[in-house]
Amino acid sequence: MLLALLASSSCAQTTAQRMGYGANDKLLIIHADDVAMSHNVNLATIEALKHGMVTSASIMVPCPWLLEIATYAKANPQVDFGLHLTLTSEWKNYRWRPVAPHDKVKGLLDPEGYMWRSERDTAKNATPQEIEIELRAQIDRAMALGIKPTHLDTHMGTLYTRKDFFDVYTKLGKEYGIPVMAMRATPEAIAYGKATGSPIGEDALKAIESDGFVLLDYLVTGVPGKNFAERKPAYINLLKNLKPGVTMLIIHLGLDDPELKAITGAWEYR
Repeated sequence: MLLALLASSSCAQTTAQRMGYGANDKLLIIHADDVAMSHNVNLATIEALKHGMVTSASIMVPCPWLLEIATYAKANPQVDFGLHLTLTSEWKNYRWRPVAPHDKVKGLLDPEGYMWRSERDTAKNATPQEIEIELRAQIDRAMALGIKPTHLDTHMGTLYTRKDFFDVYTKLGKEYGIPVMAMRATPEAIAYGKATGSPIGEDALKAIESDGFVLLDYLVTGVPGKNFAERKPAYINLLKNLKPGVTMLIIHLGLDDPELKAITGAWEYR
């Protein structure tokens, strides 16, 4: 019902206004990425959700600790869990493979038999057909385990590296009736796309909004600093300078323990 209401309210300027808020109101979604990556990340995310420190999270279906978080999601259907559609496996010694049969997605496999470590390698080697096969497998796997995704988003931005990958992303969102994470064609989004050479430009963003997708006004993928002392003032500065509309802040959670330290040198950042 909310999606239909928002899609029909095309005269409002921001997503917040389309939800019934005022022109100067500021809404913040604090979103935890990489759920299911490890037991450590699952525990940290569940703790943050319980205490209201995050309001949304997304699950990586190919990862080893999927069943743990699927059990939690089924027992807590009120929690906002999306799917962090995963086409890369970036860590040195902690890797995962596609969910789909490997002979059907050969372009997603690196020489070691895992997903490529970088989104650029995936973009160079995979076809849109392989991307669609794998993403369908991930969505179907999550739903078979009782997860009811509230949205779709993309690990490491891989689905934004090629227009035909992005088209698969939005196609599946429409087909499954699940919103995809994307920004409205704001001046900031357009400028960022041009600066980074993104193939997803103003026309693509306007097209999916016209299709009825509810889009973010602003997206913040991180703040400067590698530890608490450095990041705290950056978060305060971000909050003080939020703009009117809906902003999503993406964070990556973890606990200070040996598991996370063995997986990534960026453990302190998390």
